[in-house]
Amino acid sequence: MESTEKNSNFITNAIDQDIKNKVYTDDRVHTRFPPEPNGYLHIGHAKASLLNFRIAKQYNGKFNLRFDDTNPTKEDTEYIDSIIEDLSWLGIDWEDRLFYASSYFEKMATYAIELINKGLAFVDDSTAEEMRTQRGSLTEAGTESPFRNRSIEENLQLFEKMKAGRLPEGSRVLRAKIDMKSPNMNLRDPAIYRILHTKHHSTEDDWFIYPMYDYAHPIEDALEGITHSLCTLEFEDHRPFYEWVLNNLDDFKSEPPRQIEFAKLNLTKTIVGKRYLKQLVDEKIVDGWDDPRLSTISGLRRRGYTPEAIQAFCEAIGVAKTNSTVDIAMLEHFIRDDLKLKAPRLMAVMDPLLVTITNYPEDEVEWLSVPLNQENPEMGDYQTPFSRQIYVERSDFMENPPKKYYRLYPGNEVRLRGGYFVTCTDVIKDSDGNITELLCTYDPATKSGSGFTERKVKGTIHWVSKSHAKAVEIHEYDYLLDDAESISKETFLSAINPNSLKVIKALAEPAVLSAKAFEKFQFIRNGYFSADPKYSQPEAPVFNQIVPLKSSWKPQN
Repeated sequence: MESTEKNSNFITNAIDQDIKNKVYTDDRVHTRFPPEPNGYLHIGHAKASLLNFRIAKQYNGKFNLRFDDTNPTKEDTEYIDSIIEDLSWLGIDWEDRLFYASSYFEKMATYAIELINKGLAFVDDSTAEEMRTQRGSLTEAGTESPFRNRSIEENLQLFEKMKAGRLPEGSRVLRAKIDMKSPNMNLRDPAIYRILHTKHHSTEDDWFIYPMYDYAHPIEDALEGITHSLCTLEFEDHRPFYEWVLNNLDDFKSEPPRQIEFAKLNLTKTIVGKRYLKQLVDEKIVDGWDDPRLSTISGLRRRGYTPEAIQAFCEAIGVAKTNSTVDIAMLEHFIRDDLKLKAPRLMAVMDPLLVTITNYPEDEVEWLSVPLNQENPEMGDYQTPFSRQIYVERSDFMENPPKKYYRLYPGNEVRLRGGYFVTCTDVIKDSDGNITELLCTYDPATKSGSGFTERKVKGTIHWVSKSHAKAVEIHEYDYLLDDAESISKETFLSAINPNSLKVIKALAEPAVLSAKAFEKFQFIRNGYFSADPKYSQPEAPVFNQIVPLKSSWKPQN
């Protein structure tokens, strides 16, 4: 199988080398994505899953989805269902290759017995604290457990008791016997099985022992015929143990999988740590795992992000060997780029100011034809009502404007989007001096699309007809954090932005009332918005702000 992509990276280079050296039969390439079902996936998982899927597709290979459900104390079927939904939405297809680590529990236990019989594993009675002390440190070698030299027969008997549920939870572990003096802490006799008397979501009460992830991971890969196990960089120091497991089990001597590490995705102003995300959800600081302020895939989907934009972003950031942080504005750029030709452009006024057009007939309603998206004429036009009284944005008027201010002010003329030129003639204020209404006149000869007007104006503003305006709820978002890199377990909650959500009661033209869940719009000059699937009701839509219209980030040429 040959690569079909022009761009290469260190992972594809390694795979190309394996193909050249005939490492795997028929030059096969088989990857996998192995999420733990203990939370919802986030944007970092999107990068990892898309990378594994694309690599397999690039080489006409296979891709597996496998749930590493080896810790029943933290796992739930809710997470399994959400992960399947999120990955499907991202466009990832594992065909019929959906697997669970729990399906291999019997084989993993058999392989543990093989290691015991080879004198490569032992049952340890040491407490967790004693084992931490035995491990030593980065500068000091570890010390061997006093139970390390138990006989094979005694280890087999004790492991069988562990397996049968005849020993108390947490009383013993099975450890690999490697090297307590190794400079790699992961090779200092790591635990490979622990006792847990906990019901499993799939196997229920069948098991009283559960494999540790580092032991289960290589076995799962090998049993599924994975060729290239692509992991994030934190697993680099775990690779020697991954290889130790495969090298010491007879079934995997031929064509063992190869682990290759890549840098995980870190975004500015964004929380990607699953522990932090779960804390926000559990303490109800956010509106569930799908809160649009979160970096979870379900949160991004609810906010209005598109799978195509996430795919393009992950492709653009590429694959690196060293960790770095990507500006979140780059991700937002890809959202805008994806929506600019897709999203209809309608009008909504966030902070309404009444305008009365004094020379327009009082009872007349005119339906104007307005382009749905001026950058994409193929989307066609829609009809919006125009009448004597309209609302404009309060920020589109200044009584004493600075130079080069082209919107409404006394005596100035602007174009109403899709409508006429209007000139402000008077300002009405209440007893406190607050502006409550503008009086304007319109020029009937300046109707948009009429092809008749020689005058030009520099300012165009959006508006909605007062008698037709519909109340909508807008959720405007700021980042949850100012600086994601500075958070810690101790300072995490105090770093949360209390103003990350602003609820706005806006007025919109009637076309928005038909919005279905997840339907996306650009509200002129206010940003991109998506109909919220959780709170929108018929005739009472709620819109989540996807991204503002502008960003400081620019693509590099």
